[in-house]
Amino acid sequence: MQSIGMTDIGISRQINQDYIFSSDTTVGILPNLYIVADGMGGHNAGDFASRFCVEHFIEYISNLEERPISILNCIEDGIRSTNEQMIVAAAKSPDLMGMGTTFVLATVREGNVMIVANVGDSRLYRIKKSGITQITQDHSLVAEMVKNGDITKDEARFHPKKNVVTRAISASVVVNPDMFEVVLDEDDLILMCSDGLSNMLSDSEICETVNSNREDLHNLAEKLIAKANENGGKDNISVILFCV
Repeated sequence: MQSIGMTDIGISRQINQDYIFSSDTTVGILPNLYIVADGMGGHNAGDFASRFCVEHFIEYISNLEERPISILNCIEDGIRSTNEQMIVAAAKSPDLMGMGTTFVLATVREGNVMIVANVGDSRLYRIKKSGITQITQDHSLVAEMVKNGDITKDEARFHPKKNVVTRAISASVVVNPDMFEVVLDEDDLILMCSDGLSNMLSDSEICETVNSNREDLHNLAEKLIAKANENGGKDNISVILFCV
């Protein structure tokens, strides 16, 4: 595995509420692990939420003593356990009430089988030289509007309610993540990102940038973030890129 992870505060924000984790080597029972979390909440609650969830999920995975029969079930259990711990933390501190975070995770096991989990509107894309495919499904108000045919996907990027998330790891309720399994090809490049990237660049712009710079992941990550900032940089921008 080869990967690079970067996060940037953007132009308009005063604090970076995104938190990322990237490891090409074993993390607990997982052969590798990549996570992007985009926090939300007043003051420092969003910053706390994203870091808290990533760190607690890693702790859960690392403390398992036996390899589970199903990695998918284990990841689901880890996300639910992390969600429960967030509810406990918020109950102890009124300042954290109302916090939440998106959470998109990937790991690649033997046979180049990628397992993906997501809650919220942070995304995972599979990018080939021939095109781009969004593997995750946004849990957001505008995504529902697109699904219902009320607006187009391009219109969703600029909709005034584009930041309204309908599902998140929050301090109020335990949620179930969406889960996916994808068999990767040798020419696949995976992009995970917060909406600070996907709201600033269209899928076609992302695909073009990736395929023009895919030989150097570090340079590619810098270019994606720079383009998002050039287009407005209205939110924190986080990217993880990896290939097998």
